[in-house]
Amino acid sequence: MPVLVVLLALLGVLLFLVVAIPFSLVMRYRAGKARRLARGWVVTANLVGLSISIVLFLAGAAVTSFWVPRAFVYGLGGIGAGGILGILGLLATRWEPRPQGLFFTPNRWLVLVVTLVVAARISFGAWRAWHAWHHGTGEVGWLEAFGVAQSLAAGAIVLGYYLVYLLGLRQRLRAHAARPLPASSAAPARTRRR
Repeated sequence: MPVLVVLLALLGVLLFLVVAIPFSLVMRYRAGKARRLARGWVVTANLVGLSISIVLFLAGAAVTSFWVPRAFVYGLGGIGAGGILGILGLLATRWEPRPQGLFFTPNRWLVLVVTLVVAARISFGAWRAWHAWHHGTGEVGWLEAFGVAQSLAAGAIVLGYYLVYLLGLRQRLRAHAARPLPASSAAPARTRRR
């Protein structure tokens, strides 16, 4: 009986993940294309976290390259490709300087491309795992059979995109803060009564 409960619990967790992953991708797309206010502390915190992630990612890719040839190269290439997408994203973003701050709306098509890269990698990984499980890996090792190098490249595209996008956003935010407010949006001048 306890074995049945454990199996049902594992099946429930698996079913939850199958439902949650597409839902989370849709929510990520909706949040990614929304108009929002650029806040300096949020951009800085995201840059710090992303920088740590990239360092750990490249360290993991370097270690993985002992078992999977060219894994580190795929990771660097993915970061470069993501950086190019990030530049395109900055150019395609709608910027709205306001007295309240700098508002921006990312390009929905580039957000969709980045989201689809993640979705395609998850789908490909699931298909490769199923295929390798049923047909074996033959002469190829398990890590290569699961497409680890390609997975690293897909993850690196996302990291590179957000790194360049956040750096560009930070630059725009600094330029907005240094720019004086236009006369029409400044507070009305006080006049002395006679």
